[in-house]
Amino acid sequence: MLVCLYGQTRISFSMSRDGLLPHVFSDISAKTGAPLKSTVLFGSIAAIMGGLIPLADLAELVNIGTLTAFTLVSFSILRLRKTQPDLRRPFKTPWVPFVPIMSIICCVFLLINLKPVTWIRFVVWLAIGMVVYFGYSVKHSQLKTNTATDEK
Repeated sequence: MLVCLYGQTRISFSMSRDGLLPHVFSDISAKTGAPLKSTVLFGSIAAIMGGLIPLADLAELVNIGTLTAFTLVSFSILRLRKTQPDLRRPFKTPWVPFVPIMSIICCVFLLINLKPVTWIRFVVWLAIGMVVYFGYSVKHSQLKTNTATDEK
């Protein structure tokens, strides 16, 4: 959870800068340069979940989220190599398409072997994310604003 917590604060920071979350998530501490409010919020949520949810269940929830993210990233590597071959890539993936395909296969295998109750919890969490996205993010997205400005 700790590793995911570090990632989540950075993800929420980036999403906030893009308008997909409220701007409070992109506030950074003048002293440390870190997204302090996000760290405190997500740290509190993680602490509460860690105290209330059995470790085995919590581990499966973390696993399903991480495996899904890895699967989507691996698929995206393949898709972007095909649709945007000249795109600048600051991070290189070796042995494309072998590594992304093997990553997808391994992640999907592990996902299939998770308990049905984990899948139900994941779908509920995904639904909550969709509500946030369609309720807030679509209206505030900087990408939408920039695209509309570019078209004029």
